Amino acid sequence: MNDDAFRARLQTHRERVNAALDRWLPPADLNPQRLHQAMRYSVLGDGKRVRPTLVYATAEALGIPLQRVDGIAAAVEIIHAYSLIHDDLPAMDDDDLRRGRPTCHRQFDEATAILAGDALQALAFHILAHDPQMIDDAARRLQMIELLALHSGSRGMAGGQAIDLESVGKDLTLAELETMHIHKTGALIRTCIRMAALSADRIDPQRLQALDRYAKKIGLSFQVQDDILDVIGDTETLGKPQGSDAALGKPTFPSIIGLEESREKAQLLHRQAVEALQDFGPDADILRAISYWFVHRGH
Repeated sequence: MNDDAFRARLQTHRERVNAALDRWLPPADLNPQRLHQAMRYSVLGDGKRVRPTLVYATAEALGIPLQRVDGIAAAVEIIHAYSLIHDDLPAMDDDDLRRGRPTCHRQFDEATAILAGDALQALAFHILAHDPQMIDDAARRLQMIELLALHSGSRGMAGGQAIDLESVGKDLTLAELETMHIHKTGALIRTCIRMAALSADRIDPQRLQALDRYAKKIGLSFQVQDDILDVIGDTETLGKPQGSDAALGKPTFPSIIGLEESREKAQLLHRQAVEALQDFGPDADILRAISYWFVHRGH
């Protein structure tokens, strides 16, 4: 897939999930207005929409109608947005900038930001339970709810953030750093792909296993590149403060193995991700292109 085709597909996916998000988020003029405004501000801001793109790309690779996964795409982006609101709070990373504009607690206030995150988390599960376009199979929906709950909780994303906070100012081994990011970033990425695959009329266990291998590799490569960009990027391009990890004393891939070896690691993970898709045909080219994008992006 050439770069122009890939960029066009990404834009199509962004527009599709943005429309779904707008439908599911409460209107800004509905009481309590300030809370709903904060929710919409945090979710509908300019973002890469990485996780919804993975949902749609997996659906395309498996021949699943995209309208069947609109709810999943919206739910995972909403979970991601809630996590960013809470991560940015003074008690956590204390960031003032997100996606090129003030963080939720700076734009509104800390209490509203906490409530916005809480309400968004609840909304994600409401969507999975009620979206009429999703697969009818109640057992499959229950699996999706279980997956999202498990991988966004203490054994997934929230647990990874807890490890991250505990690691500030400490020296971690490479294995310990990878474990942290497998939970903090990788768990939700794996969930996106698994939930989309559960929307298929028939699930091939071998293909599901291959997609999970792919998801593990790109989940880690995404974080490696994030750490690289924290060193070489700039605040305007990143949309968040450059060098914030180093300023906070957080362990990163470059701080442990060096910048050049981090780049090599990202490339290796990309090759392994593509190898996992060797039994998939051209319909999976979008997934291959996403893996390449993860390790070559500039923000």
